[in-house]
Amino acid sequence: MNSSVLYALSAAALFGASTPLAKLLGADMSPVLLAGLLYLGSGAGVLCVRCLRDRGWKASGLSAGEWPWLAGAIAFGGVLGPVALMYGLTLTSGATASLMLNLEPVLTALLAWVVFRENADRRIVAGMLAIIAGGVVLSLPSGQGASGMGSWLGPLAVAFACLCWAVDNNLTRKVSASDALYIAGAKGGVAGLVNCALATSLGARWPSVEVLSPTLLIGFLGYGVSLVLFVLALRGLGAARTGAYFSTAPFLGAVISIVILGESVSWLFWLAAAFMGLGVWLHLTEVHAHDHQHARLEHTHRHRHDEHHQHVHDADEPALEPHTHAHVHLPVRHSHPHFPDIHHRHRH
Repeated sequence: MNSSVLYALSAAALFGASTPLAKLLGADMSPVLLAGLLYLGSGAGVLCVRCLRDRGWKASGLSAGEWPWLAGAIAFGGVLGPVALMYGLTLTSGATASLMLNLEPVLTALLAWVVFRENADRRIVAGMLAIIAGGVVLSLPSGQGASGMGSWLGPLAVAFACLCWAVDNNLTRKVSASDALYIAGAKGGVAGLVNCALATSLGARWPSVEVLSPTLLIGFLGYGVSLVLFVLALRGLGAARTGAYFSTAPFLGAVISIVILGESVSWLFWLAAAFMGLGVWLHLTEVHAHDHQHARLEHTHRHRHDEHHQHVHDADEPALEPHTHAHVHLPVRHSHPHFPDIHHRHRH
């Protein structure tokens, strides 16, 4: 299995597990404050890991042209998205919101294919639809229909949150070659501070240390580590495919709920599992190969010397593999199986 696929599925598993675990801790907590603390644990934890890795604070390594993409991703995914979702949840039922959240991978893929011109063949589209169908089926046991809908504003707010996260996913793809720890730490830190400040302004009461500590830990693992893996998956798979794999998170979260919370399993759960399994299989068995042209490209990311990395090192550059340094790809034309990764973002 491709390592980027493992990153995407692992990110989904960690994020999916965070939902039932957070539910155990946040029963008496403001949902806005809970979201803020989870993001805060994510940002603080990941940035601490980065400082330990680099033995101190190190510059981001982002180029001047990458900062607007990261700022946009933080604004849409870390600020507008969570606030819109929390507002929508106050005006609509949980069942309706669960169904609406399945819009995120759809909108992610549509933006990737239409706006950012990412490649997708019929097999990928079919796999995406199967995974989304599984998510829809999985959300049905919590309620049928839209009887709990307070007004059209609730579903519209949830749909807007999905659009924000879809924009976030595609903008993050533009900087996914950069340091994944810095990207995840920055997004989590800003989102955490904004949501905690918003919750405090709305009168939310902070939890005790006994609840606060595990909440921050869940945020670090379920949001922080998950986001690092998500960025690595974006680097190797592109936004649409990563979004499709990540949309298995509700199913994986349901598995955790069954094991930890002892929730019952209905036949709809197994139907959802079949749909999602079919979708993942369609993606895993994709073979995309054709003659393509690489333009000159200069960037920095962790790599090994393979068919796309044939360069000479300066004396001060690392020799052991894998390693990270700025390097240049010379123009080349060849044919081989590939994904829309950071080296294959060509038109079809």
